[in-house]
Amino acid sequence: MGKPVVGTDVMVVSPHYLASAAGARMLERGGNAFDAAVAVSACLAVVYPHMTGLGGDSFWLTYHHSDGQVRGYNASGRSAGRAERAAFAGEAAIPVRGARSAVTVPGMADGWHAVHREYGRLSFAEVLEPAIGYAAGGFPMSPDQYEHTAAHRLMLAADPAAASVYVPGGRVTRTGERFVQQQLARTLRGLAQGGKDYFYKGEAALEITRYLKECGGLLDREDFADHHGDWVEPVQGSYRGRDVYQMPPNSQGFAGLMALQVLDRFDLSAVPHGSYEYYHLLVEALKLSFKDRNAYLTDPVFHPVPLERLLSRAYAAELAAQIRMDRAFDFASPSVGNDTAYAAVIDKEGNAVSFIQSLYFEFGSGTAGGETGVLLQNRGSFFSLDPGHVNRLMPRKRTFHTLMPGMAFTDGRPSHLFGTQGGEGQPQTQAALLTRMIDYGMDPQRAIDEPRFVWGRTWGAPTMELKLESRIDGGVMEKLAAAGHLVRRVAPFDGIVGHAHAIYIDEQGFRSGGTDPRCDGAAIGW
Repeated sequence: MGKPVVGTDVMVVSPHYLASAAGARMLERGGNAFDAAVAVSACLAVVYPHMTGLGGDSFWLTYHHSDGQVRGYNASGRSAGRAERAAFAGEAAIPVRGARSAVTVPGMADGWHAVHREYGRLSFAEVLEPAIGYAAGGFPMSPDQYEHTAAHRLMLAADPAAASVYVPGGRVTRTGERFVQQQLARTLRGLAQGGKDYFYKGEAALEITRYLKECGGLLDREDFADHHGDWVEPVQGSYRGRDVYQMPPNSQGFAGLMALQVLDRFDLSAVPHGSYEYYHLLVEALKLSFKDRNAYLTDPVFHPVPLERLLSRAYAAELAAQIRMDRAFDFASPSVGNDTAYAAVIDKEGNAVSFIQSLYFEFGSGTAGGETGVLLQNRGSFFSLDPGHVNRLMPRKRTFHTLMPGMAFTDGRPSHLFGTQGGEGQPQTQAALLTRMIDYGMDPQRAIDEPRFVWGRTWGAPTMELKLESRIDGGVMEKLAAAGHLVRRVAPFDGIVGHAHAIYIDEQGFRSGGTDPRCDGAAIGW
């Protein structure tokens, strides 16, 4: 088990050490948490391209010490103006790979611009400098990126633009070899110099949409030019007297709050950590929240989500009363992607940013935007073609989104920043992290290191399995199986449970950071 990194002034956590270092460099130069967060995000778009990128989306929770407000920025894209169900006539579902799966505009560049413009202290070009440097000069291929590239080599090779970057000549860059992305470096330089208009109205937009049109995609220049993200009010719940914040729909964040408020009805101090009762309670609370999430979550502009009822304490009590300690519920769950990167920053002034970004599946659509080096997300492939489905495909609509950065406040101040990669597993791992830190007094690193689980499908496996890391006691697994959970043992530290990261700010103001041993992350603080 690792030890937490503890700082007195600042803390940065992310799933790649180079990205964490990029954020730390901004803080050393006099930048604030927002400068550092954008630098981390941009760097992840370069050094973690199988998980996130400029062609994807992001969600941001921000806290500025001067106004004491938690604000959210929804940097997710809307579907193409031509994204009618008729465009997929004769198909059971939207394709999950290829140009026709790239149904939504990437929101990432807009997110960087918005957060930096609102709160940043350094220049936009300066915060993008590390990302540009690693794209142009290269960086050592990580084991995680190599394994995913090797696994998806044929898919990437099917798109000439993607193949030229990720499998040139049919070869996958080996772990430790230099991985260079010159085309992406040019695009990032253009963004640094021309701002978001370069990406949405300038050369990048023209090249991406030209290539997509050539490949049969739906996005066009007008879709990019019309894109905008939104500052939004976070949704709020409570757990053990602490205020917990998540992004509102189209994020699944409210499901995480629902599960926590159900768990708040139980006295976990009387439940040993790691016991059958611990895992059973968490899984059952999450299943109950997923049932409502699946019924309601979509773009609230198109269909209202009854958050007032779903997040009420009365409804939490109603759900908690349905849990049987000796029997598992049998609920269905949708298939959702798991390629994501979560990170967080807190600075000396107390400014805090909790953010998450994704391409949806590993390498997204597998289609790059021509000569831009931008790999496009396939997030829109989660839209339904069923005309009666709440998340049905419609033009200029945001889809059901798994991304959900979290923040918890104690006595009006940020005390916990937390999140994870893992699609369906995000609310599950968040519940594990918070209960471990709050109910069991674990530091962030131990909370992350302890054995984890994920219930439901990952995007390639149609199953309701409860996957449990093999470090969990065998007797506990047997009891869970006897209660009706479809138990499957996975590796001791299995990537399928996600890559989690967290920061805890204690009553003295010390910042403790934890990163996941299942990835290439680092916590940097001082």
